[in-house]
Amino acid sequence: MIGRRNCSARRARQRSVLDGWVHAMALENFTVMTSPQHRIDEFTRSGWWSDTQLHQMLARQAAANPAMLAVADPPNRPALTGEDPSRLTYAELEQLTLYLSIQLQEAGLVRGDTVLLQLPNTVELVAVYFAASRLGLILSPVPMQYRQHELKVAQKTLGPQAMITLERFHETEHAAQARNCLDPDVQVLAFGASLPEGCRMLSANGANHSPTPEQLANLKAGDDLGSANDLLTVCWTSGTTGEPKGVPRSHNMWLATARNSSAAGEYQPGDRLLNPFPLVNMAGIGGFLFPFVDVGCSLYLHHPFDPGVFLQQMAEEKITFTIVPPAVLNQLAGSPETWNAFDFTELRRIGSGSAPLAPWMVDTFDNTYGKQIVNFYGSNEGIALFSTPETSPDPKVRATMFPRMGVDGMPWTGITHEMVGTRVVAVDTEIDITEPGEPGELLFYGPTVFDGYTNNLGDDVFTSDGWFRTGDLVEICPEATDYYRIVGRCKDIINRGGMKISPAELDILLEAFPGIREGAVCSYPDENLGERVCACIVPQELQHVPTLEKICAFLTQQGLARFKLPERLLLLDALPRNPMGKVQRNLLEKAVAADE
Repeated sequence: MIGRRNCSARRARQRSVLDGWVHAMALENFTVMTSPQHRIDEFTRSGWWSDTQLHQMLARQAAANPAMLAVADPPNRPALTGEDPSRLTYAELEQLTLYLSIQLQEAGLVRGDTVLLQLPNTVELVAVYFAASRLGLILSPVPMQYRQHELKVAQKTLGPQAMITLERFHETEHAAQARNCLDPDVQVLAFGASLPEGCRMLSANGANHSPTPEQLANLKAGDDLGSANDLLTVCWTSGTTGEPKGVPRSHNMWLATARNSSAAGEYQPGDRLLNPFPLVNMAGIGGFLFPFVDVGCSLYLHHPFDPGVFLQQMAEEKITFTIVPPAVLNQLAGSPETWNAFDFTELRRIGSGSAPLAPWMVDTFDNTYGKQIVNFYGSNEGIALFSTPETSPDPKVRATMFPRMGVDGMPWTGITHEMVGTRVVAVDTEIDITEPGEPGELLFYGPTVFDGYTNNLGDDVFTSDGWFRTGDLVEICPEATDYYRIVGRCKDIINRGGMKISPAELDILLEAFPGIREGAVCSYPDENLGERVCACIVPQELQHVPTLEKICAFLTQQGLARFKLPERLLLLDALPRNPMGKVQRNLLEKAVAADE
């Protein structure tokens, strides 16, 4: 078992993740992958992996708690999609899942097919996950902000058989967008009454649907073919290679992550969980989708984030756990009159993360509001650490540090410490760092970790003994040596309010703008979002300097998601480069700071 056993002995038992990797993936040639057998054997023996798939967990809850509320739409759904909000019991959710499974099967989708997925947080999205699990489909969920550029990258990487979306969300006609930018042989399946030509309609009105014996027989024919080690999702994260990277994850990886989240939030059967994060990545899927059906909770959906609607949901639905962005928690901590205007009696814990937490805010919630803050640190690749009132009773420690889980000699107990392993190594030499105060790269090992990116075989993201290179710089805290402190990143990722942005991707698009000799982007600090994007350009002619508005309009025309657009512009005579010609983004950041 991974955890408190001798770390060196554990490493000796681990075979290289690069040996025997069933990893037949490459750009434009995505192939279904499962974990190597030695990894399956190790985590199955330890009890962290089993053979339970997502849809089987739903069936278990529907049998045990058929009348219990399973999932509820955002209350403002009419303004988002033009439809009334739905609330489904576990029995009704299973019925909708059955209905959608039949529709997807009749559309010709079969086990192992890959399906792009772009839906807001609605009951349909939740049901699609369960239907895909039952059919053995691989879902690739993308944010609602993704536009033509990002969809084409996903298509190029995965070669999907279909895309599931909806007619419109806000003012964007998503079904038409998908049909116009994807290849003709990619089916576009969409919810909505007035779909454009070339789209196939999906219906969520399955309450009175009675499947035929033939339809049920076709579904049941595939019930015993799947495994919890099969891929369920390919989520997306930005890397340093210029385009988003696909992160394949199996049922078992997600369930291991979910049980860490449940432990941190102290989820209990019957809890009411409010999810404000899109169900497209670690926070939504690992923090809410898998945990709610594993534990037996009610899942309340929220999207997009609206503080007024969110607070009203928390109070009216008597929410017991939710996750809130740091900036919103700061505002609530500084506004007791707003907090006290609502009844949050049932709320036990609030999670947060994606940007540094303020110790004063944690202290306010702990000691003034009587609500416990949990600091989460995770990623699509499978990092899963958290700082809780139990591990970190001091608000300053909880806001800025994370327990050194899975390290010998630590005082920690519980599922995360037993499940994962963490190390810090020198960036250049990979020699283990054991002295406090010396920055190094955090390495991570365990059943929550993925097997490798879809389109980056050359990316050396694992050590020879199978540990994931997180790309994050941490130090062992000198003042509290049982903890890590995150001090920076090895990789040039911009984290804008939890949305990861690849600078290299923007560099490529930026330099295509007429009138720019060379250009690159970098981050600059922001109190609310953590980081924002600055475009640093060298104009062709000083008398014709492009404006920020024109640059953003150009990038939008290229189909770039709006959250990636630069919000500052810096003019330079030349970009700082190293002897190899690579842009030195750290020097750009200093130049931006000096320009304030």
